[in-house]
Amino acid sequence: MMPLTMAKTGETVTIRKITGKDEVRQHLAELGFVVDSNVSVVSEIAGNLIVQVKDSRVALDRSMANRIMI
Repeated sequence: MMPLTMAKTGETVTIRKITGKDEVRQHLAELGFVVDSNVSVVSEIAGNLIVQVKDSRVALDRSMANRIMI
């Protein structure tokens, strides 16, 4: 497993685990980041990511993206 920040632009990956406090994991789940769902990396700037999850695009800072394991 590796953090989402290690995924390359244009790559589609599957979420394996989400780490962090319960509130953080709940917030990510509400955005669509759940285990076994697919996420596509749209772009990456200085470790901050824009990802396609389900039918929406979400911007994640480096610390949040590091909590999502792929």
